[in-house]
Amino acid sequence: MIPGHWRPHRRDEDGELLGYLVPDERERHVPVTLFGHPMGEPGDEHAARAVLDSHGLAYLADRWLLSVPDQDAPINVRIVEVSPRRMRVANDDVGYERVPLGHVFVLDVPEAGRLRRA
Repeated sequence: MIPGHWRPHRRDEDGELLGYLVPDERERHVPVTLFGHPMGEPGDEHAARAVLDSHGLAYLADRWLLSVPDQDAPINVRIVEVSPRRMRVANDDVGYERVPLGHVFVLDVPEAGRLRRA
């Protein structure tokens, strides 16, 4: 579940939630995705908001890599759904045969480091 101290950042034009600003111990802010993946380095609030504004929600359509316990290399996945509690990603890796293409993995939010950009 998204921690209460994370501050939501919404797009000015339509109020769409783009991600969150996560304060650090030095009063800087880390811009993160809807599921907690860092989108930039810690900085002042204005800079963190600018990072989220520049990316929008396009990161949801990107390819991502998921570390799975039974595989040395991460597998290709695509994001299917994100909520404040959980996210769903689908297997998009033809070389990973333990589950069929399209198999959905459910991950807790914030995601704990198993997912990274391809």
